[in-house]
Amino acid sequence: MAGETYRFGEYELDIARLRLCWGGEPVHVEPRAFDLLCHLVVHRDRVVSKNELLDEVWGNRFVTEAALTTALRTARLAVGDTGGRQRLIRTVHRRGYQFAAPATVAGSGPAAGAGDAPGAGTAAAGRPAGADGQVIRFCRAEDGTCIAYATVGEGPPLLKAANWMTHLDLEWNTPVWSHWLAGLARRRRLVRYDERGCGLSDWDVPSFTFDDWVDDLETVVEAAGLDRFPLLGVSQGGAVAIAYAARRPERVSRLILAGAYARGRQVRARDDAERRAAALDLDLARVGWGHKDPSFLRVFASQFLPDGTREDWEEFSAFQRRTTSPANGVRFLEEFARIDVSAIAHRVDCPTLILHSRDDVRVPATQAGELAALIPDSRLVLLDSRNHLLTAAEPAWAAFLSQAEAFLAE
Repeated sequence: MAGETYRFGEYELDIARLRLCWGGEPVHVEPRAFDLLCHLVVHRDRVVSKNELLDEVWGNRFVTEAALTTALRTARLAVGDTGGRQRLIRTVHRRGYQFAAPATVAGSGPAAGAGDAPGAGTAAAGRPAGADGQVIRFCRAEDGTCIAYATVGEGPPLLKAANWMTHLDLEWNTPVWSHWLAGLARRRRLVRYDERGCGLSDWDVPSFTFDDWVDDLETVVEAAGLDRFPLLGVSQGGAVAIAYAARRPERVSRLILAGAYARGRQVRARDDAERRAAALDLDLARVGWGHKDPSFLRVFASQFLPDGTREDWEEFSAFQRRTTSPANGVRFLEEFARIDVSAIAHRVDCPTLILHSRDDVRVPATQAGELAALIPDSRLVLLDSRNHLLTAAEPAWAAFLSQAEAFLAE
């Protein structure tokens, strides 16, 4: 196994250089997860027991099965798999695990030197190194609220406006966001931050309005030393990005909107039925978040990831609980419903790419069409998905990255 290179799908696992690549681009993998992946790929002709993996990856060091579970999850994420789908790494009940995807030996080379470590190829190439390679800093808004922001990767900057349910640290280990971070930071210095009331930013804040969110974005721009840059807005972060681009046109070179909308659910309701549906959505949120009801969180997760597995929904729900408080969860949803940037969207004068799932369950594609009509220099691309937040395994995610990278390279 010392010097062989394996190929499966668009992935290449170079054991000699301790490097995993996807489409020719290095992918960071935590050391234990990398060793686990290597062992499974090399011994793909059989089921590998838990005890064998523990002995091979951790040696004489005593660890619990929780460490194995974490490494397994991380390895799956690195190759675009999940415990629910198990397209590449399958669990064989009461026996162990097996690498199930077709793999070929592409070549061989010298064994890795003593100083090599998994992910070293990524660092050498100037690529993002994952959670251990990002730098987290803090800045203060005018009202004293502490805002956490992070940078990762190298190259020209890309700023992602904050949206709900983010956590600068935990995002790296959740299938909700990990592939977004790796993909967006592949050729760029990705700057992102946690919204006030969310993640590593202050949860107990004096004010909690849309204007505060736009001001916080501006605070991060100044703290990060950004001059002119492309801006990405996801979901309600799209409205924040639009408001900032209209306020500071000299700063924003290009704008990408993903799953975004100009008007919140209450504002865009056209009749009594839609108004009742918007009110019911908030009532369910108040009850669900107020009582920390797991069934509500699962329903909410299914709206964001309708094509996700039960495991995806459980991961999403667990991530929700760790990103904000129940009280703030309700406050966010109430404020989202009142968003309205339709009167200022025409002031965005930079080229704008609008990407939206064609059958988005949470935010209908008609909202993307409205944005395209409001923003003068914009183009709309509908993606073949029902998910509000695209998952790593679906073709729409690769299409999203391709469209975004081509747009930023223009």
